Amino acid sequence: MLFNFANILVFVLVGGGFVGVSLFVSRLIQPRFPTLEKGLIYECGEIPVDNAWINYNLRYYLVAIIFVIFDVEIAFVYPVATVFKNWIAEGKGMIAFIEIMVFALILFVGLIYVWKKGDLNWFKEVVVTEDTRRTPEEATAL
Repeated sequence: MLFNFANILVFVLVGGGFVGVSLFVSRLIQPRFPTLEKGLIYECGEIPVDNAWINYNLRYYLVAIIFVIFDVEIAFVYPVATVFKNWIAEGKGMIAFIEIMVFALILFVGLIYVWKKGDLNWFKEVVVTEDTRRTPEEATAL
């Protein structure tokens, strides 16, 4: 029993030693030519010109979430699609097809909901009602 743990310990020590020796050798042989430009923050190869704290439009996150949802759909449907031919041979093809269609329908209903809500529009219309209308004095008081 202890021999199995010794194997793991040796593996961890050899792996850690390899990383340590690699970093040490790299530190010994690397060229060092520090310049002001090398010390700057890396921003896609451009010299930073302003503060890094920028407010992004929340629509970017919404598009990313919708992408992730449909990407996960593909990840869940792919295994079923790979064995679908075998299921047809076993007589379970219609059940698998219905399961895939129900899964896709649920996601499609979610897409229609988001679309009707207007969250896919990049520029949302602001509806001004009597409750939300303010005078210039009220707006500056906020």
